[in-house]
Amino acid sequence: MNILIVGSGGREHTFAYKLAQSDLCSKLFVAPGNAGTASMATNLDISVTDFDKIKEVVLAENIEMLVVGPEVPLVAGITDFFKKDPQLAHVTVIGPSAEGAQLEGSKEYAKEFLMRYNIPTAAYESFTAETVEKGHAFLETLKAPYVLKADGLAAGKGVLILNDLDEAKAELTDMLTNEKFGEASQKVVIEEFLDGIELSVFVLTDGKNYITLPTAKDYKRIGEGDTGLNTGGMGAISPVPFANDEFMAKIENKVIKPTVAGLAKEDIDYKGFIFIGLIKVGNEPKVIEYNVRMGDPETEAVLPRVKNDLVDLFVNVGNQTLDQVSLDLDPRTAVTLMTVAGGYPEAYNKGDEITGIETIEDSIVFQAGTTLKDGKVVTNGGRVLTITSFGNNFKEALEVSYKNVKKVQFKDMYYRTDLGFDL
Repeated sequence: MNILIVGSGGREHTFAYKLAQSDLCSKLFVAPGNAGTASMATNLDISVTDFDKIKEVVLAENIEMLVVGPEVPLVAGITDFFKKDPQLAHVTVIGPSAEGAQLEGSKEYAKEFLMRYNIPTAAYESFTAETVEKGHAFLETLKAPYVLKADGLAAGKGVLILNDLDEAKAELTDMLTNEKFGEASQKVVIEEFLDGIELSVFVLTDGKNYITLPTAKDYKRIGEGDTGLNTGGMGAISPVPFANDEFMAKIENKVIKPTVAGLAKEDIDYKGFIFIGLIKVGNEPKVIEYNVRMGDPETEAVLPRVKNDLVDLFVNVGNQTLDQVSLDLDPRTAVTLMTVAGGYPEAYNKGDEITGIETIEDSIVFQAGTTLKDGKVVTNGGRVLTITSFGNNFKEALEVSYKNVKKVQFKDMYYRTDLGFDL
């Protein structure tokens, strides 16, 4: 079949890499894609939210499967757009409906869902500009550190964790009245702080059945030792060493099963990925957040470990036959190391030439913020590319990525040298 991937990051390059390996894939397209996807698929210069243009190409190229990478088109309703159009309704769409996408599109919606199904999570309340004083009063009832989350989509950067009460009050005011994170912070969720170690669990569901993909741990902060500003993610390790069978059984029973059952009970059309951001508090899992797609850069560490034919997996999602699938995993650890443009996550350069990609051995390069200019690969985003490697444990795998990253060069390239420091 002909397949279209929507998105342009490292996650989408990883999807392309896996889908292109399948005998079931005839032609592969990526909209808009990057310099990495260009080597294995046809890139289309179409925005991820230009549904009319996407429709045109789906009909022109006889596309039968749409794989939606990022959250923005899902929240904007791309799945519903396909379902409601008689010309597109036959296309298998990997991604939830707009209603299902609210699990990521609204922190408040997600919290209410968690509470309805008794899924363990932090206590919370939400506030708007009209109730900012109540927000200040609520902060006074909590102990430091204080967790403030923009309700809407903020590209993974809308969360503040603050130790000082006055600073927390000032930031709450800034988020609500000055729209620090734009529309995303017209409503802010304040949560109790959970102390523990984080991990991500990825589930692929057909709306009735599900399979649990490998766990991963990503590193969000720009600085060594998890300091500095939040980013979209500086690297990831899969599997998470502390997620043993006993702990995974708790996640399955207390989190995954009630999540999938809750979506089905509410008749929410959900065929795609559920990314569950968790924290291990003592020996108990608590949900920090839901995302409604695969993570980035976690995808670059998780999917290379999945030996199954990815097209076949997605066909089973479309047919609601995931219960007939058994997951075949590479038992080794995979790590992915993110290289970013100097200055990221604040102002950074674009258009700098990248050299050395072709010299890398024993690792896979997944490109993210790249594009082609005059036949050369150049930077086109803050997070530029990842280097994924395998090993018998995460230290072994990281050694390979750290050796290979030295072969890649672009102006002011930066990466963290301490991944796995907390494991």
